[in-house]
Amino acid sequence: MPRSIDSTVLERGGVRLDVDGPRASITLDRPASSNAQTPSTWQALKAIGEGLDPEVLVVVVRGSGSDFSTGLDRRMLAGGIPGETDIAGIAGLGPQDGADVIAEFQAGFRWLRDPDRVTIAAVSGSAVGAGFHLALACDIRVVAEDAAFVMPEASFGLVPDLGGTLPLVRTVGYARAAEICVTGRPVAAPEALRIGLANSVVPVDELGSHADELARSITQSMPGAVRETLALLDAAAAGNAADEQVESERSAQLRRLTELAALARQSN
Repeated sequence: MPRSIDSTVLERGGVRLDVDGPRASITLDRPASSNAQTPSTWQALKAIGEGLDPEVLVVVVRGSGSDFSTGLDRRMLAGGIPGETDIAGIAGLGPQDGADVIAEFQAGFRWLRDPDRVTIAAVSGSAVGAGFHLALACDIRVVAEDAAFVMPEASFGLVPDLGGTLPLVRTVGYARAAEICVTGRPVAAPEALRIGLANSVVPVDELGSHADELARSITQSMPGAVRETLALLDAAAAGNAADEQVESERSAQLRRLTELAALARQSN
């Protein structure tokens, strides 16, 4: 456990972190509740993002048991859970304080799209609501044959608010994202693969090894090159104009060539 990450914060959030050199694994570890999430879960994810060693190049996010995550613990909407943020009471905080609380929740997800590292969601079973957002926060999604993605917030009179709407639209397009969100219907693994929501679909019992092998293969590339590439792709997805993008590519390549030349001099 990295010294800068408080283990009690992870335990309270039902999150387990394992680090092995350049690879880290984050496991939602509440299998009895199908890895339902609470504000403490999001605080734990935020703590990992803030304290993870910079040398970690790849992060795999998993769920313990048969489901990735069935989303927000429903007790949070029905009287709350002692010791947890009162979600139902956020509206009473006023516009600024309420927005600040939600921003803290979102911070647990947003760092997963930081180009400093590659993030992989290994999804089996249900990825509902906050679970769907967590998968969308990752760069790559590998899913088991039994996986199903659901965005049910509208059926509760709410909106998706944990950062997943932008990557969803970028991934599947506006019209399909709108239909998925406003109907709350499940997107099963075959459709997820067809529309680009999943990078690959594998048998349930092969999901863990498939994600681990993908993580291992990424660590074979030079970290600087991986990070620069992610930054370029993110800028392109954000809508860089063609001239801006090729200029960014030139600048990134010059930085890479400079570093490689320096390494070559050191080895001689």
